[in-house]
Amino acid sequence: MSKTQMFKANQDEPPIPKPKEPVQPNIVTVQDGILKKYTDCDGIGVRVVHPTNPKAPSKNMSLVMFYVPPHAELKPSGHYVEECYAILRGQGTMTLAGKKVKVQAGMFVHLPPWCEHGVKNTGSEMLEIMICTAPPNP
Repeated sequence: MSKTQMFKANQDEPPIPKPKEPVQPNIVTVQDGILKKYTDCDGIGVRVVHPTNPKAPSKNMSLVMFYVPPHAELKPSGHYVEECYAILRGQGTMTLAGKKVKVQAGMFVHLPPWCEHGVKNTGSEMLEIMICTAPPNP
């Protein structure tokens, strides 16, 4: 485990001005999301927080739940958005910059822009991945 760091609030001028009225949160569930089919993959994505979801219309980030059934694969590709994969359930193999890496529940994978990546469910249960991107994927 890494060393504990003391939290320091940002002292810079915020890029988004603070509004005069309180800002209300969006409370959503996966069932409130927008389904997304990936090309040539039996997995399904659910855009929970995303500009296309009117129940949680984020402008600067997205949060997608990705469900990959056993033996299904999303072929490697890369794109300009930064991503973080949080493996919530199951196990699989990710192709990361041409290398095969075993992943399982409890692992996080940070993907800088243009990092080639793909995932295959090598287990016997659904592989559940929470994907956070900034900026949102189109």
